[in-house]
Amino acid sequence: MHSPQMRLLVIATLITLGLALWYLLRYALDADTDVRWVPPTGTCDISQGPCSTPLGDGKQLIFSMQSDGPIHALTLLPLVVELEGGSATAAVVRFEGLDMDMGLHRFPLTAMGDIFQGEGQIALCTEDIMDWRARVIVDTPDGRVGSWFDFQVVKN
Repeated sequence: MHSPQMRLLVIATLITLGLALWYLLRYALDADTDVRWVPPTGTCDISQGPCSTPLGDGKQLIFSMQSDGPIHALTLLPLVVELEGGSATAAVVRFEGLDMDMGLHRFPLTAMGDIFQGEGQIALCTEDIMDWRARVIVDTPDGRVGSWFDFQVVKN
């Protein structure tokens, strides 16, 4: 027969293993180690319209989150990614909180000709105004390339 202490120890061990596996899986999905990151040029207010950054070789990454004014948490946002001057086979947008870990928020987009579209959502913010980053990654014949766009989210 097993003692209650042994059962408690087994349960605690299984919970610890589950948390460790969750952390490793999250790290593996979040790594994006094969992406060539290109820093954005200049500043752009994504709530006012599309933002773009040159990727080199005549390619331009254009990203928009179509919102009517300020971006709010928990609101579905139409996402659009376009790669001018090149071709892409896939695109994904990843949202991350800049000042605190808000979890993994990845939104694969659907190809609509040369444009990729989908919807994304910002997690519930704990601050009245919170800084976020959209990491945009496109898969091209030359490999994965991406850039990022910073923006603020207003708590509902």
